Amino acid sequence: MKKETSFSTKGNKTDLGPLIINRILPNRYAKKVGPFVFLDYVAPAIKEIINTKGMGAHPHRGIATLTYILQGEVEHFDSAGHTGKIYSGGMQWMKAGNGIIHDENFNYDSQTDSKMIQGFQFWINLPAKNKAESPEHIAIQAEEVPRKALPNQAGWIKVIVGNYEELSSKIPNYSEQFLYHIHLEVGKKFSINLADKIEVAAFLTTQNAILNDAEFQAGEFVEFGRKAGEIEIINTSQTAIDVLLFGGEEYTEPIVSEGPFVMNSLAEICEAYRDFYDGKYGKINLNK
Repeated sequence: MKKETSFSTKGNKTDLGPLIINRILPNRYAKKVGPFVFLDYVAPAIKEIINTKGMGAHPHRGIATLTYILQGEVEHFDSAGHTGKIYSGGMQWMKAGNGIIHDENFNYDSQTDSKMIQGFQFWINLPAKNKAESPEHIAIQAEEVPRKALPNQAGWIKVIVGNYEELSSKIPNYSEQFLYHIHLEVGKKFSINLADKIEVAAFLTTQNAILNDAEFQAGEFVEFGRKAGEIEIINTSQTAIDVLLFGGEEYTEPIVSEGPFVMNSLAEICEAYRDFYDGKYGKINLNK
């Protein structure tokens, strides 16, 4: 049986210089999908100027951030001394844990001739017991991302988070979670069965697609019901399409979020701000 669609919506757009940012999650219908509590989509754009000063250092606590870049180059640096640079198809994961300050440079890919940029940033909510852990960082290049071809030359699937069949991401799992990038060729389809009580949503990037017999538009976020069932994606476009499918088990602990912090109580939010203003998150030192 195919899963029913709960709702669909498009994000709110914000211009950040040459970047067009679509805030997909949270939205007016949903605050989370499994452990995922935030999704910004950087729509395809041409970036002519190389930024070397960062996009604005800021703190985080209680979450892990995940940057997945389809096209472009992202350099990461933080107050724990972590640095890393990924290129088109790569991803960076940072566990903020008990508090960190980080910044990123988002530029076109210096390893190619293209100046096109396109990518995503997710926030993954940590269980309460992991929110007090020390920060960590992992940079994963495109060739390290688990990937396999789909049957019948239908396309391919990448496992950004979690597991799919024999594939496993290097991103740590603190709960049952998954994030798949599905690439479908013209006229092809992909289907997956999901267990009961699993929260799941799809995001369409630049092309329309058929999801469980209904057509949705490029830029739409589509959430499905929690009953066990199948999700079928069909490409009826004239070009290949890319769809993100993500979710996991329900986050059942209390969630209180404000600004860059996601905690389990208002008192913890106040503590997060107090520790930040007291300088307990450290500072970014690029001269290390």
